[in-house]
Parts: sequence; structure tokens; C-alpha cells
Amino acid sequence: MPPTPATRTDDELIAATDIGRLLLFGLSRDNFHTALFGDGAVAAAVTLDRLGVLPRSVAFLADTVRAGGVRYVVELPEPLPSAEASEVLRGWLRSAADVAAAPDAEDRAARWLDAVAELLGARRDARRPHRQR
Repeated sequence: MPPTPATRTDDELIAATDIGRLLLFGLSRDNFHTALFGDGAVAAAVTLDRLGVLPRSVAFLADTVRAGGVRYVVELPEPLPSAEASEVLRGWLRSAADVAAAPDAEDRAARWLDAVAELLGARRDARRPHRQR
């Protein structure tokens, strides 16, 4: 049985994860897929959560990538409700825009955004007090 990986704080995860670089390589190389959808998605969700982004905003962007592509989302004036969050996301996607032109990469980018949205939702749900039935 493999050893349990050491746990990291959110700050350590964010500091150790270059999301833009993971997108660049994760969209074009299969051997980076796990890192992109693992640490990359978690670090992105933590970062966007701290900026107050709602999961539905990121899920909407996933649909927008499917409809118009990564470059289209990069060019949106404000892809997320706040300017700061928009600039962070735009920076990540700009890193990957050149390699994301292929249909497979576009689809992978949209699925990654869906994963980030799901993780954002899970983080928000975990903070809510649970009600007894």
C-alpha cells in the first residue's frame, strides 16, 4: 500500500502550484493531466474561493469555453464578477491559450473549469453548518 501523502495547508498548496504552467502542460500533454485535475484544480478553487467567486460563475465559464474557446474567455472584459478574480483567471488561461486551440484541449479546459467549480462548491458546503433532520 502506498504511503499516505503528507497533508499541506491551502497556503502551501497555492505557493507550490503554478496553475498557469499546469494548464499549459496539462492541456497539451497527457502526463500532466493528473496534476492539472489534482493539485491544479484544488489550488485554483482555493484561490478563487478566497476571492469570493461562486461555483456557478466558474461553471458558466466552462460552458463559455465550450461555446467560444479559451481565447474568447481570455478576451472577455470581466469573465468573473470581480476585477481581481477576472485578472487571476485571465492570467491562468492566457498561459494556456496557445495550446488550447485544439478541440481536445478546449474540451479539457472546459472540464477543468467544471472540476474547479465542483471543488468550489464542496468548499462552500463544508463551511456551512450541517442541519440535523
